[in-house]
Amino acid sequence: MNLPYLHGQPTVSGDLRTKMADFKVFELLPFEPCGEGEHLFIHIRKTGANTVYVARQLAKYFSVKEALVSYAGLKDRFAVTEQWFGIHLPGKQDYDLSDLAIEGVEVLSYQRHNKKLRTGALVGNRFELTLRNVSDTAELEQRLAKIAETGVPNYFAEQRFGIDGNNLVRAQQMFAGKKVKDRKKRSIYLSAARSQLFNQIVETRIQQGLFSKLQTGDVCMLAGSQSVFHVDQVDQSLTERLTQFDLDITASMWGAGELMTTAQVAELEQKIADENVDFAKGLGKFGLKQERRRIRLVPQQVKCEHESNNSTVVVSFFLAAGSYATTVLRELLNYSDLTVRNQIAE
Repeated sequence: MNLPYLHGQPTVSGDLRTKMADFKVFELLPFEPCGEGEHLFIHIRKTGANTVYVARQLAKYFSVKEALVSYAGLKDRFAVTEQWFGIHLPGKQDYDLSDLAIEGVEVLSYQRHNKKLRTGALVGNRFELTLRNVSDTAELEQRLAKIAETGVPNYFAEQRFGIDGNNLVRAQQMFAGKKVKDRKKRSIYLSAARSQLFNQIVETRIQQGLFSKLQTGDVCMLAGSQSVFHVDQVDQSLTERLTQFDLDITASMWGAGELMTTAQVAELEQKIADENVDFAKGLGKFGLKQERRRIRLVPQQVKCEHESNNSTVVVSFFLAAGSYATTVLRELLNYSDLTVRNQIAE
């Protein structure tokens, strides 16, 4: 992504995903399955497997339609990830999943629950990333400490836009009238277009020195919730709360309806929309409404481990749902993702 850095472009370099196990993701739900109900929740560990592929295989195993298999969020294919799947299986039948055989999948546990596992129904993800051939481990640790203290821009990562930005091209074609019958593909293209506008708003705020500066007319989001409020007047109390991570500045997730921002903030967001008029109009036409998203991403539970005289570093942190580990990594170091080059050598 050719987007500005908050802390300046990093000078440290290193390799990401030399091996599949170098990128680990652990999904955290806000609840535990209760043990009864119409839905069977399965906790799995998958290696080199696509989330959608696993869902389809589960549908075949249980002889149900794919629509009856759900998951809280998509996870990287080129990684070792632990996540939950839910299958709607009415009745009281007990299941023995010892014969469930999906390549790259290991069943960790399973339990019935009384509600469907819905998209986005997760607290977040914990990441454990092994970086190899790090050029300056001391500098990397210092930069990681700064990131933990101040956060990074909450950009949507490259995977949101597809290979060579292809999802944006598809969105443009769809807005121009091309029919897309596949609901999931349509959703992917809409998300790409919306994410593009959001990233450009954040980019502009950084360029104008407004990333961490509250303005009259801003809309802020309270920590730990999606509740937002309009900033009628900037005062010391609000500024301190921003510094202490009690609230965050937001940017528009574009859609139909009036902007929640006012004054110069609204002018900035509207200008970005006007420069991308096909996307802005298309998102509204397809039924998306104006929403807000934090512009700052602050990783939690940040740890960094490495041995002396060793260029391999293990970085771990927790991110709230909807955030990307690679967004943190791009601010941390210039990394080479060896996924394609080495085809994840094991």
